[in-house]
Amino acid sequence: MRHLDLQVVDQALAWLREGRRIWLCTVLATFGSSPREPGSLLVAGGNGRHVGSLSGGCVEEDFLARLRDGEFDGGLQTLRYGDPEGPGGPRISLPCGGILDVLIEPLEPDAATLTHLEVMQATLLGQRPLVRRVDLASGRLQFLEDDGLGPRVVQDRGAGEVSLRIGPAARLILAGISPVADACAEFARPLGFEVIACDPREEARAQFHIEGVEVQSVLPSTFIASGACHAATAVVALTHDPRIDDLAMIEAVRTPAFYIGVMGSQQTSAVRAERLRRSGGLSEVEVARIRMPIGLALGSKTPTEIALAVMADIVRVQRGRSRESL
Repeated sequence: MRHLDLQVVDQALAWLREGRRIWLCTVLATFGSSPREPGSLLVAGGNGRHVGSLSGGCVEEDFLARLRDGEFDGGLQTLRYGDPEGPGGPRISLPCGGILDVLIEPLEPDAATLTHLEVMQATLLGQRPLVRRVDLASGRLQFLEDDGLGPRVVQDRGAGEVSLRIGPAARLILAGISPVADACAEFARPLGFEVIACDPREEARAQFHIEGVEVQSVLPSTFIASGACHAATAVVALTHDPRIDDLAMIEAVRTPAFYIGVMGSQQTSAVRAERLRRSGGLSEVEVARIRMPIGLALGSKTPTEIALAVMADIVRVQRGRSRESL
């Protein structure tokens, strides 16, 4: 979850400002089972303390033991866990049977490092994603503009570089509360999304009790127009009420949200598209941004099945995968 990324970077900055050297670790790749995805972060302060996670615990213990033994006092390096035959011969194999590649960056408490981590912090708190590019030979670091979509880690072995996507926590705005929206919230939270439900109807809000979800008692269109959407935001309208759904779509297409969708059949969607052009004043390009019908075509019938199709499609787009590649 990107919320954990922010905790890692906050702690890294705190240690740097105290004049401490830090070790920033990033999961580069996983093969087989792994409890953490590529891009996951951990920072260690050299005193046995750390924030973040690379695995379920076994990798962290081994890494910290090696750190105390001085194995990472040199420059940037990579380690492979879970492959006894691999170079470097890590002392452990993963209980899940997977393989984990980790980038280890020793960083000094100087002005350049502070600036670099402050940019990471601002990116995680802000609205525009960046790519953090690391030269594996020289350790040179740079930031590049990015759209935030695609795999979190891209390795260019020929150039000896790795590109790490960083950005604000993924956000899901539920434009209206419904049984499908309830189920979407249940799926989205463990996927690392910050979930915000917007609905002016008191009776609808009274039936919504999903832990950890912010509820706004305003029209979704009003909330969206307030600047609530950034490039890591998905907006979904799931009420079947055009007074809520249509207005939300009209505002959402004016934002950088990476996913915008509304529930309805093929016929309902065609009628809605014409209504949005005629009454909403949307252009063909704007209408084309709206995914309707929403979600993957899984043959979903129940609210939970529909929510599964919606969240699966959101993750597909977030990861930069085409429907044809599934």
